[in-house]
Amino acid sequence: MRRFRLRTKFLFSLLAITVGLTGGTLLTVRNRVSQQLRGEILDSLRNSVRTFQDLQRQRETTLERSARLLANLPSLKALMTTRDKLTIQDASSDFWRLGGSDLFLLADREGDIAALHTNSPDFNRETGQRLLHLSLVNYRSRDWWYGGGHLYEVFFQPIYFGSPTEVSSLGTLAVGYEIEDRMAREVGRIAGSEVAFIYDKNVVTSTLSIGQETELARQGFRDIGSGVAAPADVDLRGEHFLAESIVLASGTAPRVRLSVLKSFDRETLFLQKLNRVLLGLGLAAVLVGSALVYFLSHTFTRPLASLAASVRAMERGDFTHPLDFRGDDEVAQVSSALDRMRKSLKAAQDELLQAERLATIGRMASTVSHELRHPLTTILAYAEFLSEGKLDEGQRQDLYREIRVAVDQMTDLIASLLELARLRETLRPVRADIGEIIRSAMRAVQARREFSQVQITLSGDSPAEGWFDAKKLERVFHNLLVNACEAVPHDSGRVEVQVKKIPEGVRVRVADNGPGIPEEIRSRLFEPFVSHGKENGTGLGLSVVQKIVQDHGGDVALETATTQGAAIVVTFPATLNEAKPASLGEAL
Repeated sequence: MRRFRLRTKFLFSLLAITVGLTGGTLLTVRNRVSQQLRGEILDSLRNSVRTFQDLQRQRETTLERSARLLANLPSLKALMTTRDKLTIQDASSDFWRLGGSDLFLLADREGDIAALHTNSPDFNRETGQRLLHLSLVNYRSRDWWYGGGHLYEVFFQPIYFGSPTEVSSLGTLAVGYEIEDRMAREVGRIAGSEVAFIYDKNVVTSTLSIGQETELARQGFRDIGSGVAAPADVDLRGEHFLAESIVLASGTAPRVRLSVLKSFDRETLFLQKLNRVLLGLGLAAVLVGSALVYFLSHTFTRPLASLAASVRAMERGDFTHPLDFRGDDEVAQVSSALDRMRKSLKAAQDELLQAERLATIGRMASTVSHELRHPLTTILAYAEFLSEGKLDEGQRQDLYREIRVAVDQMTDLIASLLELARLRETLRPVRADIGEIIRSAMRAVQARREFSQVQITLSGDSPAEGWFDAKKLERVFHNLLVNACEAVPHDSGRVEVQVKKIPEGVRVRVADNGPGIPEEIRSRLFEPFVSHGKENGTGLGLSVVQKIVQDHGGDVALETATTQGAAIVVTFPATLNEAKPASLGEAL
């Protein structure tokens, strides 16, 4: 896990605080301004609706009065008494132009249309007849007609022969004005917003773009009760609107309503500029604050950095690293105390090393003298026997072999001591198969008479090739096999060697069926001069194994040590399988 310096923590803390405050301020200002703007937009929408209502009432009053005046004209009454539809259709055009309405209709007393005049040819006589019948059946004095893609508000006025009290009806007059694009633009200009006139689920006309109008129709319309509906949020083609609606006609007939929409995005455009300004100020505050904290923190953290460097040096065992403590503050006091402790630890370490050195020399001298005394005694005794002249050639050969064994023991002891005394050295690698190296060590061990009955087997992946110092590696497995053979019963002993290729490299497992390794020496198994249950053991075999394996970049460890046997695992890295390095010791 990566550790951060104190100065970095200061900078990150300031950055987090500044960003948090700036972001919080920005969000707070944005929310407050957005709420304020939303309230103002809603007030503007309500004012727009009220303005349209006032305009609508004036228009309705004017049209209703115009219908009443036209219905009372004697010339119109005289025209209706002819009951000839062609005559009425032709002669009624003057009355239509006189009224100035968008729709003019005359119907006889049975409700059949006698004359129809409109500004749009799409609204035909058949449509007018159907709508007129619905209005007369429901006894409406005003109604909304939608036909041929056109929407009209229509007012009805009965035409009487004589006075209305005589109840002598000649027919019905209907005049209406159309809700069309010009009217939508006029209402939108007055309201300062976008408007849409909606009949049932059809957008009759609006000031929206074609795409937004299509999107409005696709989204559908909520069920709206009578009166002014609650404001709504509407998204049309990526633009956010606040909408206020007023129902112009309700009841059993399809509803007619006016929706006034004000773009929230356009109204809050300046808020985006304000956000950028606040963001720029926040970034400037972060940069300036970070620079100030960097320079200020350097003054406070420099002594701490020196103190931390000294502690790390002491952790590595370097007690000579100097400490810089100036002033009399708390950090200087801690540094001074640490410096005194460093000097004390340095003196104690020197004394401990000297004592350990002397103890090691004494232990080594004791072990070496003990191990050399036995073969030297053997050599001396057999040399005296050889000096006698009564020995035959066979006896002389036996005495020679015993002397040779004693000399080999002394040579092996001295070689082990030299191997442990050397620092990490450059190996002499050759391309070799670990299996062949192990077989060579097995032959050398099985050639010894005391191990002739022990069963040694080799299994696993083959070949397992790499760049090894074959001679030293053979000594590794020779020592491991000798230790295993010495631990197992000579008549029923088994030693199993398994070679396996693993992603990390090659693993060799040497297991036996001996009594296992005592628990008290397991943690010190690879230390020099550690031995158990051997008459002639020096305790250097596994130490030499560990050093040679580590020189190859590998590792050796005790896997199991139960009463049914022990197993030691040697692992070599995969890099040994690559091309031969210039110096294996340096490459590892």
